[in-house]
Amino acid sequence: MNKPAVVLLGFVVAVGVVSAGGAWYTGKQLEPVLQTAIQNANKELKTSMAGVDGTMALELVSLERGVFSSTAHYRLKAQGAVFGEDSPNPELLFVDHIEHGPLPLSRLVTLKWLPVMATSHYALEKNATTEKWFAAAKDVSPLKGVANIGYSLSVNGNVELLPLAFKDDKSSVSFSGANLNFDSSAEGKKVKADGYMNSLKVAVVDANGSPFEAELAGLTVASNLEKSTFGFYTGQNTVELTDTKLTMGPQKAVLTLKGFEQKDTSDTKDNNLAGRVDYKIDEIGYQGKPVGSAAMALSMKNVDVPSMLVLTKLYQDKMAPVQAAAAAGEPVPELQLSDAEQALADTNVNQLLAAKPQVAVENLSLKTTGGESKFSLVVDLAKPSSMELPPLELGKQIIALLDANLSLSKPMIADVAALQAQLGGVTDPEAIEQQSQMASEMISGMAVGTQLATLVGSDVVSKLHYANNEVTFNGQKMTVEQFLSFVMSKVGAMGGAQ
Repeated sequence: MNKPAVVLLGFVVAVGVVSAGGAWYTGKQLEPVLQTAIQNANKELKTSMAGVDGTMALELVSLERGVFSSTAHYRLKAQGAVFGEDSPNPELLFVDHIEHGPLPLSRLVTLKWLPVMATSHYALEKNATTEKWFAAAKDVSPLKGVANIGYSLSVNGNVELLPLAFKDDKSSVSFSGANLNFDSSAEGKKVKADGYMNSLKVAVVDANGSPFEAELAGLTVASNLEKSTFGFYTGQNTVELTDTKLTMGPQKAVLTLKGFEQKDTSDTKDNNLAGRVDYKIDEIGYQGKPVGSAAMALSMKNVDVPSMLVLTKLYQDKMAPVQAAAAAGEPVPELQLSDAEQALADTNVNQLLAAKPQVAVENLSLKTTGGESKFSLVVDLAKPSSMELPPLELGKQIIALLDANLSLSKPMIADVAALQAQLGGVTDPEAIEQQSQMASEMISGMAVGTQLATLVGSDVVSKLHYANNEVTFNGQKMTVEQFLSFVMSKVGAMGGAQ
């Protein structure tokens, strides 16, 4: 045997010995690793189910351990009204074929040489809860995936949902399948994920015999998250949907959306949470006719996390019996706070307001061929000198700043009115034009005539600013009391004119 062959043979033997020894060690360490992972998963499930009438828990049913591989079985048990009357206590069973590290065969054959503790090949198993799901997937496991567990307890892999087809007298589903890739550091402190679905079609008939159909195409999701010191995740999420078609009611009205996008970001600094979410729709259509495009942006900042968590838990605890009673069809109990709970709420509301939180609708807009209408709102909050103040004075102190701007485009109003006329059966172009112009002039005339808005070019504009106990409304300065009296008089006049 020549020297290169001897070296190669020695290398192969060395790899084999190391792999066998590592596999044996991995097998010995596998069960505590799995139990720790299950405990962490149950903590996340408990957090995600807080505030709803239901629980979910994962458990290890069995573990058959071998030298090079092991087989585990898991059960995901769920209880509560949130899962519906048809299946109040559903169970999902999973089988997991685990290749021991450091060099699982499935990774070697795909030229992935980085050592791992184990590679998991998991799949949903058939039982009473999932038998219809299996039938829709032609009797193969509709959910499966791979997870590679590193020696640092990091995990990466993918989840695959197989194509489905289902139909009965009242509903049908056609699903192209979906795939999600993920990468998580130890204990899920940092998580990245991205996934794609080609299409989903759902058709149902409700109890009143009214049909509803939904068709979704081109769904993309992506997340880059990190667990904060408070136990929840912050970071970035993106959801994009190429096409949506909704068909509703006996008349089969069709609403279409193209180019839907949602992007949200959040982070914490010290005890404060900040976040923002943006929505946009490139094209909106109704009954085959174009409507326009839309956008919305919401944000918040300076939200005190400790007080927010206390108030959220208090709310969830008080709402749990209400939700349980409603789900069971029983009388809903009256919400009442004990003296201790009221004191806890007051303390944390004060702490929340002391951080001077801000909430904002940065943009809410609808754009048509003729024009664009926009609305924005910013509210800064502050801690009052006392919660026992009269309502008006309390409101003046809690709201440190309020800035609202509304701009209604008359051409946009006319475009929407023209579409409404066409959908109502009007076909004559002159009649459609007349109705659209009348609607535009009527709305602008009412707003300007009541002095609730001004006309700037072709836009009906209303601006409100409040700070330091002073209101500026459409350029006029007044006290809070004068502003409230002014608005009530105009609204009362409009009501009396109807």
